[in-house]
Amino acid sequence: MPKRTDITTILIIGAGPIVIGQACEFDYSGTQAVKTLKEEGYRIVLVNSNPATIMTDPELADATYIEPITPEIVAKIIEKERHVIPGGFALLPTMGGQTALNCALSLRRQGTLEKFHVEMIGATADAIDKAEDRQLFREAMTKIGLETPKSRLANASALKKSFRDKYLAEREKLSGAALEELERQWTLGESDRRKRYQEYAFGQAMMALSEIGLPAIIRPSFTMGGTGGGIAYNKEEFLDIIERGLDASPTNEVLIEESVLGWKEYEMEVVRDKKDNCIIVCSIENLDPMGVHTGDSITVAPALTLTDKEYQIMRDASLAVLREIGVETGGSNVQFGVNPDDGRMVVIEMNPRVSRSSALASKATGFPIAKVAAKLAVGYTLDEIANDITGGATPASFEPTIDYVVTKVPRFAFEKFPGASTTLTTSMKSVGEVMAIGRTFQESLQKALRGLETGLTGLDEIEIEGLGQHDDKNAIRAALGTPTPNRLLQVAQAMRLGWSNEDIFNSCKIDPWFLGEMRGIVDMEEKVRKNGLPGNAFGMRTLKAMGFSDARLAVLADTTEAEVTAKRHALDVRPVYKRIDTCAAEFASPTAYMYSTYEAPFAGAPADESTPSDKKKVIILGGGPNRIGQGIEFDYCCCHACFALHDAGYESIMVNCNPETVSTDYDTADRLYFEPLTAEDVLEIIAKERTNGTLHGVIVQFGGQTPLKLARALEAAEVPILGTSPDAIDLAEDRDRFKRVLDKLRLKQPKNGIAYSVEQARLVSADLGLPLVVRPSYVLGGRAMQIIREENQLNDYLLGTLPELVPADVKARYPNDKTGQINTVLGKNPLLFDRYLSDATEIDVDCLCDGKDTFIVGIMEHIEEAGIHSGDSACSLPPHSLDAKMIEELERQTRELALGLDVVGLMNVQYAIKDGEIYVLEVNPRASRTVPFVAKVVGTPVAKIAARIMAGEKLADFGLKKAQLKHVGVKESVFPFARFPGVDTVLGPEMRSTGEVMGIDRSFAVAFAKSQLGGGTRVPRKGTVFVSVRESDKTRIAEAVRELHSLGFKVLATSGTQRFLTDQGIPTEKVNKVLEGRPHIVDAITNGDVQLVFNTTEGPQALADSRSLRRAALLHKVPYYTTLSGAVAAAQGIRAYLGGDLEVRTLQSYFSET
Repeated sequence: MPKRTDITTILIIGAGPIVIGQACEFDYSGTQAVKTLKEEGYRIVLVNSNPATIMTDPELADATYIEPITPEIVAKIIEKERHVIPGGFALLPTMGGQTALNCALSLRRQGTLEKFHVEMIGATADAIDKAEDRQLFREAMTKIGLETPKSRLANASALKKSFRDKYLAEREKLSGAALEELERQWTLGESDRRKRYQEYAFGQAMMALSEIGLPAIIRPSFTMGGTGGGIAYNKEEFLDIIERGLDASPTNEVLIEESVLGWKEYEMEVVRDKKDNCIIVCSIENLDPMGVHTGDSITVAPALTLTDKEYQIMRDASLAVLREIGVETGGSNVQFGVNPDDGRMVVIEMNPRVSRSSALASKATGFPIAKVAAKLAVGYTLDEIANDITGGATPASFEPTIDYVVTKVPRFAFEKFPGASTTLTTSMKSVGEVMAIGRTFQESLQKALRGLETGLTGLDEIEIEGLGQHDDKNAIRAALGTPTPNRLLQVAQAMRLGWSNEDIFNSCKIDPWFLGEMRGIVDMEEKVRKNGLPGNAFGMRTLKAMGFSDARLAVLADTTEAEVTAKRHALDVRPVYKRIDTCAAEFASPTAYMYSTYEAPFAGAPADESTPSDKKKVIILGGGPNRIGQGIEFDYCCCHACFALHDAGYESIMVNCNPETVSTDYDTADRLYFEPLTAEDVLEIIAKERTNGTLHGVIVQFGGQTPLKLARALEAAEVPILGTSPDAIDLAEDRDRFKRVLDKLRLKQPKNGIAYSVEQARLVSADLGLPLVVRPSYVLGGRAMQIIREENQLNDYLLGTLPELVPADVKARYPNDKTGQINTVLGKNPLLFDRYLSDATEIDVDCLCDGKDTFIVGIMEHIEEAGIHSGDSACSLPPHSLDAKMIEELERQTRELALGLDVVGLMNVQYAIKDGEIYVLEVNPRASRTVPFVAKVVGTPVAKIAARIMAGEKLADFGLKKAQLKHVGVKESVFPFARFPGVDTVLGPEMRSTGEVMGIDRSFAVAFAKSQLGGGTRVPRKGTVFVSVRESDKTRIAEAVRELHSLGFKVLATSGTQRFLTDQGIPTEKVNKVLEGRPHIVDAITNGDVQLVFNTTEGPQALADSRSLRRAALLHKVPYYTTLSGAVAAAQGIRAYLGGDLEVRTLQSYFSET
């Protein structure tokens, strides 16, 4: 079928901020869709609130809206864009994850799509409802003869219908002002109705419990990553999860399902077109059994433990599911559970859209699912679409075949959330993932483990809790039976302790085939421990073909990594590189998408398919798996480096191992190596590329801390590093050297000190005095960074927090000596102490420098006070309170620093301003996480220019001029606290946010309001504000509270704050603190009587006392501001929000004004 010509404009809804369950894979899919449909001649309108995305670059779509993804805002965009050009208007909701699907369904329910004659393409609203609504999906599966787990639904559909019918009947009777007032009251009553719906559905859930029994799996409808769901083993857990699940589901609906814990889990990635042509792109097997969310499970592709007959049955079932649900065009993901005892197969769920698994399947096979799905949505059929990977030699209807094994391992960040349970359930908790490719499962598994960047070199040894305490057998059984991020390592450790595969299987239910493969690795480890490294090439190649890294072999053979590498090279054992081609080498592939392997051939040398070109080339090192502190912002910079260097005539070569990202798309760079970012793997790639052409250099500045850690190893290997030198980067991190630079430039910094041991740390802190900020050197995202206000906190930090950072090899050297362990680590990476500047304003500055000239790209003022990590603080660009003289001085100091540090490329400086004095807090002579935000606000392609400067071009050649902004951008952070019950939500110097959103407008207040809406905050239109602030904040909070009172808000406060506000003439009711007896403030929040919270505290005891207040606000989705400046900005934002319609404008229109 030819493409549709009745459509001229297509609206694509993005996924919004990076959150657990919905990460940068949707930037990857959205970017593919925008590029593909634009190439087909359609006018593309895009809405996404996340500035750190490639898809929101202004040159990509025709009209780019960085606006909150809410039905109201998207409806305004549709109204504005509907008639810009003649012809049909379509909405593609399948590229933006659950956010886009839910928004599209709301637009349909509200009548917006019908009103403006907008057609939904890619998936119909009925198909989405059928797949996402748990009851409809179960009925559909029964209709086609497929089993689902026994289940009961709990919802409030009957109550909703009665409310809606009553409202519509009233509506029919009214007109004019009376009708407008009815509609206004209906909108204002939404939160009250939600409360009634939840109470009704809760009653239904209690009835379902008696039928389903425990343990039970609870799955909320229309949520992502299992948000709000979980496994209940007892009644208390059941009640808790039901309450969370009903609140998380936008339809107040949960499915209560029989336990299928321990069953095997599989996924099928399916693509279908309008002619009912269907292909299975990829089968995926979860190594962890059912009970662990697939996003948290180690997965392999293709599925390795299915017989051909079982695979065909599952394949046919997948196609039947798509046909019954009604997914006519595009990609879908179908999940199955299989009972290992009797082979019973049940359908768990499906996603009628491009998903996290779609990105994994695309990277695993080379088949561009999002691109193909976009073309199918506009009328093409699979046989009409050429496969780019094979250079068009095969059509998209040619089912991919792979002759290698792909392993995905999730990356977790529990260290950022003390108190969070590390047990994995059906609610996703991982923040990133790594993918590795090898010719065998053993090779790809060990590559993936070292690619995680958690210090692992393979199946490393691990301590099992409880061993040596009289009951070792039960200690091991408990470790294996509890799914945690370390369970695979514990399985290997159990093998070393003599457990059989059968005993291990009975405890963890990991398939015996996988256990056998792991046993092979553990047995080989023991041989190396006993016999040392092999002395011949065959023996060495055998080890490497099993995925052993040089670093792991060094530990096993009790030698150094350098010695292992030297011996391997002496034996001429080097990796070969194979291409991902979708066809198992049946056709030649012109696409340079490669992975390394040490496969042992049947005869002769292994074949290498990399064929390096004779061009001048630049290698860009990516950021590896997403984690808190290093995410999509750095991948954005890497992508821009690829684009810029390609345009400048270089061959761009990307090295990365993150399947979610745009940087690992097959057409982002000229050549892609999907490899772990370790010194061994990167140096082997460099050696291969140097066999032909000229290596101009390697860029380590753009991927965050990951490539920076490799800089010294590259330098030692005489690899040219582009941009700022490793020594200059080290100079900015080395406290003593950096202090000398500041002294020379006559710039101030807070009083500080450095400690190389526990004893020294105590002396330094005594000298500086409290409060102070302490952090380890060479960390990203403020890892283990704390504000110390009391002496006992310092002791807890030194002997409680620091031991968590000690590597396993150091722990092994000092098994019962915590102080010895810590001193060993601090000897190389000391502790840094700074006097804490209370109530200071923090500033971020991004600049470009070529070693001679500098250009200040953007100055951002943090909305939260200094002391909260810059990645967690909201900020505005341009600054909203600094005068011209202060801005001029900040610019001067930044220029001095850039030249003083010999920066070539990007530099970020963090300052604190207190009492009119500027203090330098930190300098990062590399890309920072603010680069995408700055680029989107000022309209300058910062990362592209930086890449070309690093390659040798001059800053003056780009003709940059200071932007005269007539608008304000506000960046706000998004947090995953809802995923971690029991974790305190208070912010500090250690970064905890997973993503960001941006609000943009002509006024700061409106931009701030948009940033709150975009981040998922329910900005209240009416209700009660609760205020409880520390003594020093009371004078300044009064104006914000007065503002809200004037808008009709009631004010509630604890005794001290209530007396102060009353004295200021603001009517305020008193409420008890939690410690003062009930009813107290937590009761008020739980009862729905509070819509906004302002709460500032200081000191460990005050923080502890108000913890339950913060948890209640989080659970009930009440906006909560823990800083004075945040509360003031919130009051301004609410006034702007209530003051009239929020204007929507394209990003391109803002730039035309500057």
